[in-house]
Amino acid sequence: MGSPTTGVDPDDAADDGGILTVPNLITVLRLACLPVFVWLVFGAREQTPAAILLAVLGATDWVDGFVARRFHQVSTVGKVLDPTADRLLVGAAVIVIIIHRAVPVWFGVVTLSREVLVGAMVLVLAALGSARIDVLWVGKAGTFGLMFAYPAFLLGHGPASWQAGVRDFAWVVGGAGLTLAWIAAAAYVKPARAALRAGRRGRRDQMTTEVPA
Repeated sequence: MGSPTTGVDPDDAADDGGILTVPNLITVLRLACLPVFVWLVFGAREQTPAAILLAVLGATDWVDGFVARRFHQVSTVGKVLDPTADRLLVGAAVIVIIIHRAVPVWFGVVTLSREVLVGAMVLVLAALGSARIDVLWVGKAGTFGLMFAYPAFLLGHGPASWQAGVRDFAWVVGGAGLTLAWIAAAAYVKPARAALRAGRRGRRDQMTTEVPA
């Protein structure tokens, strides 16, 4: 994803503002898999297929963005939908896996707290008329790590000897992902201030141009 700037994004030149694009369809399809994941865990009680599905959803996180840039289908809707989908996928996975008791509650709470904080910041900035903030690569890396850690926690939940190694992997990847996610949350503060100033300048300029001579 882009850098935390509020100036002209190179992708903006290809921004058609469209909704019915292939990247957006991919994002929606990923979101549509969430109910399937929940059913596999609590309905079918198929822990392994659920973990595999969640891992696939995490692994395909980059696909929609790549398709958007490669085929010049970057859109304003997509730039909002993609990180929103990431947040929903992480949030749902965390809640489900906490309830399933495959991850410690404190780890899940720290993960969810970061998602709530960033989500609230986005809403507040939007309400204040802020310019758009591009997603930071460190935040995407953190999300990517967490989207592999939680399937591993789920897959490693059990008494089998091989599951101990899976749990160890989950802790390594999860610890790194959670650390990067919180670093990204702190790193958003500076670009958020700049975006807010840019948004206010844009509104003032618009009001000035609308005043009749």
